[in-house]
Amino acid sequence: MSEQTARMSSDERREQVPDAALVVFGEKGYAGGTTDEIARRAGISQAYVVRMFGSKEALYVGVSRRATELVTAAFRGALATLAPDAPAEVRERELGKAYADLIADRNVLLTLQHLFSQGHDPVLGPVARECFLSVYDVVRTEAGLTAQEASGFFARGMLINVLMSLQLPQHAAADSKVAELVESTFPGTP
Repeated sequence: MSEQTARMSSDERREQVPDAALVVFGEKGYAGGTTDEIARRAGISQAYVVRMFGSKEALYVGVSRRATELVTAAFRGALATLAPDAPAEVRERELGKAYADLIADRNVLLTLQHLFSQGHDPVLGPVARECFLSVYDVVRTEAGLTAQEASGFFARGMLINVLMSLQLPQHAAADSKVAELVESTFPGTP
């Protein structure tokens, strides 16, 4: 294969960087993730990463918004399969399934958790709130859940985030308390 056909287009490289950043920021958070590590994972130079995105902060904001868009797209996809008059419990269940499928990719889950922990940051805090509220808006407006139903949905989602972050479902067989918690959170899961 010639060097010309083996080279990636700038669009392909531009797409590889957020994928790599999602992994690095998911594993290490904003403070621990570096543009050098992201560049290595993407197979490009660190200077190219900075040239494309301007700064680590801008890349982090972009990746955080991308992770949020994955959640809203998953929710919209789940809602599109339902009848318009589906009961709230059915809408909540389908949203929950879509979310569980999405966060099977731990990088999305962990990137969002890192983002939400930045609420105190003067630059990242507003982005974190914007991202969370965009998901809330889909649940309230597009899914049509009441404020009370949405609150319960997000409370259960936060519990799921903690269990998944701790990888407790993988340890349920070894500990009866863990098994009880996992079964009560994910009914019908072996």
